[in-house]
Amino acid sequence: MVRVFVAILAASFTCASIARAQTVDEVIAKNIQAHGGVEKLKSINTARTTAKFTQGSFRAEVTQENKRPGKVREEFSIQGMAQVQAYDGKAGWQINPFGGRKDPELLSQDDLKSLVVDADIDGLLVDYKEKGHKAQLVGHDSVEGTDCYKIKLSMKNGDVRYYYLDTDSFLELKLDIQTTIRGALQESEVYYGDYEKVNGVYYPFSVEQAPKGSSSRA
Repeated sequence: MVRVFVAILAASFTCASIARAQTVDEVIAKNIQAHGGVEKLKSINTARTTAKFTQGSFRAEVTQENKRPGKVREEFSIQGMAQVQAYDGKAGWQINPFGGRKDPELLSQDDLKSLVVDADIDGLLVDYKEKGHKAQLVGHDSVEGTDCYKIKLSMKNGDVRYYYLDTDSFLELKLDIQTTIRGALQESEVYYGDYEKVNGVYYPFSVEQAPKGSSSRA
């Protein structure tokens, strides 16, 4: 009788766990809602982001300007010089004075990868299926002591991204990026924090990035 009761109790806990389990689409939907909701995100037609890049004594400023549909312009400035990269939804180009070139030049498909991603003003998780990506909920993981949902996003271009979403707020705390450039795998980590609401949408005001496994972030 005791064994039967224990078996029933164990089955009850298993059923409860299954009932509480969430699908990847449910977790992504809560992430989008946490940022402000899909309607609010899609109401944004232009966006401008500025950031200061610091690593030791090195200082630089980065500006990113987005415009629907799928256009982006990025500027990296240091000591009065600026590298400009842009994508108009079809082709990408750059002006790179640091490489001794002051005239615009077309970007290769590999060099264009990050720009195409940045041009997605809504974020990759919004309408990910329609964009040709595949998402999978691969369980839980911890980011600096905080429990997170871990989502694997296999992108249309062959890259892979792992999103770590706070199980309480559903906002991103970390992003692992795996991209292939000229046949070589490059991995990096991005940490997000200090979320603030701007025009009804929550954005991270603290972003730190580093090669995977590096102890220093910029």
